[in-house]
Amino acid sequence: MLRLAGAVLVDDETVLPEVWVVDGRLAMSPPAGAEDSGAEEIRGWVLPGLVDVHCHIGLGPDGAVTVEDAVLQGKADRDAGTLLVRDAGSPMDNRWVQDRPDMPRLVRAGHHLARPRRYIRHYARELDDVAELPAAVAQEARSGDGWVKIVADWIDRSAGADADLAPLWPADVLADALAAAHEAGARVTAHTFSREAIGPLLDAGIDGIEHGTGMDPDHVAEAARRGIPVTPTLLQVGRFDRIAEQAEGKYPRYAERMRRMHARRYEHVAQLHDAGVPLLMGSDAGGTIGHGSLPAELAEVVRAGVPVDQVLAAASWRARAFLGAPGIESGASADVVVYATDPRRDITALAEPSAVVLRGSRH
Repeated sequence: MLRLAGAVLVDDETVLPEVWVVDGRLAMSPPAGAEDSGAEEIRGWVLPGLVDVHCHIGLGPDGAVTVEDAVLQGKADRDAGTLLVRDAGSPMDNRWVQDRPDMPRLVRAGHHLARPRRYIRHYARELDDVAELPAAVAQEARSGDGWVKIVADWIDRSAGADADLAPLWPADVLADALAAAHEAGARVTAHTFSREAIGPLLDAGIDGIEHGTGMDPDHVAEAARRGIPVTPTLLQVGRFDRIAEQAEGKYPRYAERMRRMHARRYEHVAQLHDAGVPLLMGSDAGGTIGHGSLPAELAEVVRAGVPVDQVLAAASWRARAFLGAPGIESGASADVVVYATDPRRDITALAEPSAVVLRGSRH
């Protein structure tokens, strides 16, 4: 039994003085015999476990990793306070993570869907014919947990020195693919850097946008109007200048575009927030970014000008509601993080959790 006391941040409006952990679940009032139970007390600022909605457990720089390495990835996320992950595509069948009590809870999206030579090698399920996309989306929808991830654009190197970001899928194929996902009861989120890919995604009925660096004011306004969430992944976008440097000799147009998006990354996120676009928080851990990076991502979003309280909510109770996962409520699994200082005043407090409680066990 645990007593978590201090300031229990339940949602935007509710702050409680305490919450109890009994048999792995949350109790909002002291259980019978609490006074004589000898329960351990943890004091501080208590939040629902953080949520990373763009994370790749099972993905490394060269593709799928070993189970042992994937366990290390998940535990790094857990120890950083991330207790719920929406998988954003993995070449590993990582459903086994859901059976591990020491790993974050996982909402799977299955494999990324891309085309040959139009994404990072060994990361995605590659479709030889664009016409295969609707059937592939339906298959991933059936094997995942209500989400499918598609790669909507990437550099097209076949254009030589004129190579640049370009969409992977024709608009009519995208529309059929999203219809197939929705018919299967799944939502689709899309990797996209370019402006050109956004319009067809919006027209097709996309449910989420990852990165979204190419969104113009009309795209932003439409996403806000329809409540389509964007996950900015500023840690990843912060690497665009290095990507440009590597590409500039061979692909100058692509390099210049990546530099422009890098330069306006904070301004872009501020525009999304100011327009009322729902923001989700994702580290893009896996591949080139280390796991356990969500607190650093949140600090970047605050640096972009999004208020601390909004970032905190987006990374905890709002994200849980979006994914249909419980937060701090009676009978819910005790998946909470405790901090020694108030993260509503300083987002960097999230980098140092004083206690992580997952499924009622302290880690």
